[in-house]
Amino acid sequence: MKISDIPKQRLHNQHLAITKFKKPGDVVAWLGAVQAQDFPGSLWAIGLRTQNALEADIHKAIAERSIVRTWPMRGTLHFVAATDAHWMLKLLASRVIAGIKRRSQQMELTEADIIRSEKILVRALEGGNQLTRGAMYKLLENAGISTTNSRGLHILGRLAHERLICFGAREGKQPTFVLLDEWVPAPKHLERDEALAELARRYFTSHAPATLQDFVWWSGLTMTDARTAIDLAKAFLVQENLADVTYWMPSSMPSAKLEKSIAFLLPPFDEYTVAYKDRSAVLDPMYANFLHNGNGIFSPIIVINGQVVGIWKRTVKKEKLIIQSTPFTKFSKAQTRSIRDAANRYGEFIKMPVVVD
Repeated sequence: MKISDIPKQRLHNQHLAITKFKKPGDVVAWLGAVQAQDFPGSLWAIGLRTQNALEADIHKAIAERSIVRTWPMRGTLHFVAATDAHWMLKLLASRVIAGIKRRSQQMELTEADIIRSEKILVRALEGGNQLTRGAMYKLLENAGISTTNSRGLHILGRLAHERLICFGAREGKQPTFVLLDEWVPAPKHLERDEALAELARRYFTSHAPATLQDFVWWSGLTMTDARTAIDLAKAFLVQENLADVTYWMPSSMPSAKLEKSIAFLLPPFDEYTVAYKDRSAVLDPMYANFLHNGNGIFSPIIVINGQVVGIWKRTVKKEKLIIQSTPFTKFSKAQTRSIRDAANRYGEFIKMPVVVD
């Protein structure tokens, strides 16, 4: 394998170039986790990798509890397979909780406040209840616990990291919260070494070729734990040195083929870029600043021949979806046609007619 082969291998392994998956839950389980702080974008990230998917299919998977939205790693929202939520949080959340506790002190939230909040919210959610964030905040405010200045979200994040709550189904356009143990009543249990091995196997199977540093970035593990995880998963993995960098990949990875002109309109925070510390294989560093606005917000990207070649944005106007593209360099006629095809696929996904500007 050559460095130039990395993009097409990642497109293949992430099931973007072609997918065998028919269910959203299978996609999420394959990837291990799908970053989901941009909710509409995360639906598209899953839909892109699911055969003939509509946005409604991803909503259905959420409501049917095959995928769960929570904070399993790095303090960042992700979708995970429902059966993975407990063991991933148990393995990865402790380091984040330590940081949350320090932030609590800065917010003048005491441990007594957190314990009171837990009792109030758990009592309200027991019995299968689903409550919106606003309803949860109202309960806390009525008990004299301020939710202003991000305190409310901080409390909910803490309880989610402690495996008490997670997101449930949507109530209109609003997300709801539920008790994790009620929403996923029969979780998979893995001992620590089993969990480390499983996390490494999932990541390097679905995101390969990737490095140790990429895995540390994606998972939030310490370097020591990440090395241990790879060592425990070595029965499933092989390594290859390319340009003095060690890449890990599954032991049986077929050579990927890629239609050069095909375009992908990927959502913000898609795993194709955000899941790697080093993105230079798919993104020329001179264009890196185009992808984010300085506040940690990643733009939707256009990928052609495995390379990020521009960004795009969507606007809904008069019941039409308008897609505007900003190329890093001028698109060819073939690339423009391919982008239009990709835009129409997105329109089919959300069931709206598309205008490409």
